[in-house]
Formats: sequence, C-alpha cells, structure tokens
Amino acid sequence: MAAPDQPAPAATGGIARRLRRVFRRIGPWRMAITLAFLALAIFIARYSWEKVPIAADIERMLYDIRATSTAPLAEQDDRIVMVVFNDQTLIETGRRSPLDRVTLAKALAKLDRMGARAIGIDILIDQATPEDAGLVAAFKAMRTPTRLAFVSAATNPDYVEYGQEEFLRAFQKSIAGGAVEPASVLLESDLTDNVIRSWPNQPASLPPLLANALTPVHPEFRNYTGAVRFRAPLDPERPVFAKLPIQLFTGDFPEDVLRQQIAGRYVLIGGDIFDVDQFETPATRIRGGTTIGLEIHANMLAQLLDGALYRGVPGWILWAAAILVVVMGGLTSMLDVRPWLLGLILLAQIALILLIPYWAQASGIDTQHLPVFGWIAGWFLAFAAVGTAARAVGSEQRRFAQSALGRYLPRDVASLILRDPDQLALHGEKREIYALFTDLEGFTKLSHAIAPEMVATLLNRYLDMLSDIVLRHGGTIDKFVGDAVVAFWGAPIARPDDADRAVMAAIAMYEAGEEFRRSVPEGVPPIGRTRVGLHFGEAIVGNFGGEGRIQYTALGDSMNAAARLESANKQLGTAALVSEAVVRRTSAVPLRPMGRVTVRGRSTPFAIFEPVPHLDGAVVTSLTASVARFDQGETAALAELERYAADHPEDVAVANLIYRLRKVGPGGNFVLD
Repeated sequence: MAAPDQPAPAATGGIARRLRRVFRRIGPWRMAITLAFLALAIFIARYSWEKVPIAADIERMLYDIRATSTAPLAEQDDRIVMVVFNDQTLIETGRRSPLDRVTLAKALAKLDRMGARAIGIDILIDQATPEDAGLVAAFKAMRTPTRLAFVSAATNPDYVEYGQEEFLRAFQKSIAGGAVEPASVLLESDLTDNVIRSWPNQPASLPPLLANALTPVHPEFRNYTGAVRFRAPLDPERPVFAKLPIQLFTGDFPEDVLRQQIAGRYVLIGGDIFDVDQFETPATRIRGGTTIGLEIHANMLAQLLDGALYRGVPGWILWAAAILVVVMGGLTSMLDVRPWLLGLILLAQIALILLIPYWAQASGIDTQHLPVFGWIAGWFLAFAAVGTAARAVGSEQRRFAQSALGRYLPRDVASLILRDPDQLALHGEKREIYALFTDLEGFTKLSHAIAPEMVATLLNRYLDMLSDIVLRHGGTIDKFVGDAVVAFWGAPIARPDDADRAVMAAIAMYEAGEEFRRSVPEGVPPIGRTRVGLHFGEAIVGNFGGEGRIQYTALGDSMNAAARLESANKQLGTAALVSEAVVRRTSAVPLRPMGRVTVRGRSTPFAIFEPVPHLDGAVVTSLTASVARFDQGETAALAELERYAADHPEDVAVANLIYRLRKVGPGGNFVLD
C-alpha cells in the first residue's frame, strides 16, 4: 500500500498528461524559442548593470536618481571642516603647480596651535621646490595627528609616474617619526562614466585611505568598497561641510576667531581650483557641476564616523529577483482579464519594481548593481515572449473553436462568442426563440435494411445538408437526434428578421430533403420526406450539463410545440408546419392556414399554417379567406375549399383540412394524436 502522503498515481498521471498536452499545443520549436527568450530575459534582468551596454548606462542613471533623491538631509557637519587652496589663493601666491608650500607650512603651524582633532592633507608632495625645507620643519613640529597624501604608480598609473612615487616615498621618510603619517587619497570612479559612487579598493600595498587613517573608529571600513553616502544640505545656503580659504591661516587674521572653527574638528586640506581635482558624483550628474576630491573625502570621513556602512545585495537575491520578475511578466501575459484591469496590474508591477530599489536605498542598502532597468526589460521580454506563444496557441485554439462553433452557430455568432465568451456562460436565460424540429420519414426502418457503412454515409450527408441550411440562415444548431435536426433562432443573439430566416430555412430543409431522396445510390430503398415543424415562444436557453461537459441548448414548451408540429405533418399530409405565432412575425413566403389543432402536451389550441412558396399569392389569399369565413360560421365557404380540392387532387393537405373542418365545425379545433 502506498504511503498516505504520496500522490495517487492517477493524479500524477493526470498532471503529466496535462503537461504533455500543453507541450503538444505549443510545439517543440515554439517552446524552444520561447525558452530562449525567457533565458535572455533572465540574463538581462540579472546582468544589465554589468554586461548589457546600453542598459548599463541607464542603470547607472537610475541609481544616481534614487541615490540623490534619497540622500539624507543634514545640517552643517560640525565635526569636519575643509581648508582649501582656491583660485584666489593662486592669485595671491603666484603659484599654481605645485601649490605654494610656504602657505601650507604657515597654515599647518597655526592649525596645530588651534587644537584640531586631526588633519588630513589631500595634496601630493611629489616634486622638489626651494621651500621644501620649511615644509619639512613644519611637519616635524606638528603635534596634531596629520595624514599626508600618498598614491602609487601601480594603483594610479594615469596620474602618478614612478619618479613621482619615489619622491613621495623619500619625502615621507624625511618626516617620519613624528605626528605625520602617509594616507592613501586614491579615488576610483566608475570605469563606464567616470562618476564617483563607491569607496575605492584599498590594497594592502597602500597605507589606509585618508578617512580610515584619520580615526581608528569603525575599522571595518578598511575593506569597505560600497557606496559613498553623499548627504544633501538641509539649508541650500549652508553646505554640509564648511569650507575656509587657506589664506585665512597665513595672515594676521586673529587665531581666537578661527579657533572655534577648528578646535576638536577634523581638518581636511586640499584644492578647490576651477579645473583641478574635480569629480562627478551622483548628485552632480543629476543637477550639473562637479565636486572637488577633498569634499568626497569629507563625505567618506563623515560616513565612517557615523558607521553608515551600506549593506550590499547578495548575488542569490539578484538571481532570485531576476527569475521572479521574468516569471511575473510571463504569468501576467497569460491573465485572462479585461484590458483596463490588465493595465492596472501592469502599472502596479512596474511601480513595485521601481519603488523597491528606492525603499532599499533609503534603508541603507547599496543598490548599485541592482538591475532595475534590467528587471523592467526582462519583465517586458517575458511578457512578450510568453504572450506571443500564448497568442499563437490561442489563435490555433481560436481557429479550432471557431471551426467547432461554426458547426453549430452562424459564423458571425461564433465570432461574437469568441470575442465575449461570457455569452456562453454556464447559465440559462429566458428568451423568445423560433424553435425548429425536422425528421426524415422512414429512415429508422431503412437503417435496418442497408449496411451500417451506407447508413453512416447517408446520414452524415443528410445532416451536413440540413446543418448548412441552418447556419446559412443564421440559426443555431441545438442537437442531432438520430436523423432529426433541432435548431433555433433568437439566441445567443437575436436579429430583427429571425422569423423570415427561420421560415426560409424550414422550406429549404424540406427541399433539401427532397433532393436527398432523389440522389440516393442505387440499391437503397426509397427514403421518405423530410418533415419540419416551427414554433415561436419562450424557452430557457443556455449552457447546461456542468463545467466539464456542457451543451448550449433550449428547453421549454416552445421546443415541445415545434416537435409536435413536426410530428403532425404525417397526420395532416403536410411537409412543413409553422404556428400562428410565427405567421404573425413573418411575410417572407405565402402561408396557407391548416386549421386549428390541439397537440399532445398543450391544452390550448392554436392555428397552424403551411409554407407554400410554389403557390400563387392570389390562390393562397383565396384559400385563407375561405377558411376564415368557415371559421366564422359561413358553412358555404367549405364548398369553395372542396372545389379547389377537386381541381387539385394531388394536394393531400387541403383534402385533409376539409376532412377536419367538417368534423370539428366552425371555430372548432382538431386534437392530434
């Protein structure tokens, strides 16, 4: 016995059969192409930041927008101050490159006396000048922890040559042993667009980065390469970091006034020169302009002091997100909902894809390498790939469904139902319809006299002929019952001329039956006439039978009445009979009265008529008038009908009518068996 938690073999087999059926519908080539596009969608959704050229530019722009828009707003940071060589300094000193070292030495001496917490210098001492001795003396006299810029040719080959590095090392050695130590000032911009977004790699061959070198707190930043936290000023007129020109510290400006700007703070010294040491950041890329390298170091130092270590997104989450958005796009394309609802779902998903990175960035997550554009592109590619495959399969199914529906419904009705399947929902509704029944006289007896193969051939041909007539005249085929055809007009859609269509179809079906009789192969016994009954009335029309097996059909008294009229033809000598309710709604062909009858299952009698398109209209009018006068009590009118019958001995239906009128008398009705 199988364990209780194991799936039943039948259920497992059923799922496997369904999967095989779906695969067969899609087809191996279409499946392969769809899977290839889905694989491409996952690739784009995962690697658009790194390996999809145009998408990579868009990803960086989207990151810059969200990094800038979610940047923390801050008051001016009272822990850090920048002291800068600016363009006015260059004018006053008459020195541009290298920067005037006398000015630097004087400023260092005064800053040292003012009680700075630490000093970081983003100026490379990479070549000799006549003032070097004074600068060396100033460095050796420093009591404040001071970190002097260092870079290597190996890590920054575009800006530093080997000779410059040698001088840097020699100068650093000449001042060693005091408060001054080297610090890396290496900044790494994105190789794609030269924007500074992240902390640089910090190889062991270099001294600590300037921010790390200035303070021992949060040593984990020694290996941090995530996003730089750029803050935005709460007051646009008051920048996040104060910036003072270095010449304030070389002249006679009172130290006491400056001391409150310096004491206990980290002082960063560097250049703020128009065309030197300028970088792009996410904010400047969005708003324009550039940022000096010294301010980037200030941002990194503030980030370190705050311990604001951005968390990276693990690779497995990126893979899971890529697969999720692709699956989401594919499934969305298969939703069978109204267009406005599909539009809302689409917008909601795209909004979610865009908003999640904003939330993550604002929550301290480094959203660099988060392929947001790739997610959207992957979503749309999956939506298009799966949707195209589904539409192709749906188109084939639609053609099949239209072909199948076309066997029972007119083409325009079938198209309408395929556009709006709710028209064939599993329910019934009360409708006024024209119900039609046919029967092939003697076919049951005939089927016992000929081979089964011939029975099938003849029956299929006969039903095809009658089905084509129903559909050609806009009717709906309800069912086949042996050789009988059941059809109706007025559902699922109704037309103004349904009465005319139904009457013309009844005549055409009788005539088709006559043609069928004449064209049977030799050796087949004679076949009887096709009899038709047509009635107008209410019926419950809809799909019945349950979700698994349904049939669009009509139920009710009108269907029974039509069946009784079809059966009455045999007794009354007619080929087609329509009820008075139909006659009141059509003028398509001449219809002559066949008296008033009561059929089995109905207690109320009703007048019946025979379509006679072959009779002259004047003759039909005369017969109709004679029957009406007799019905009103003018018995002499019966003689007129008898004279017509004598002149037309082949008209069995009139002779039968005269017999019934004599029997029931004026105003009476004949009860049919």
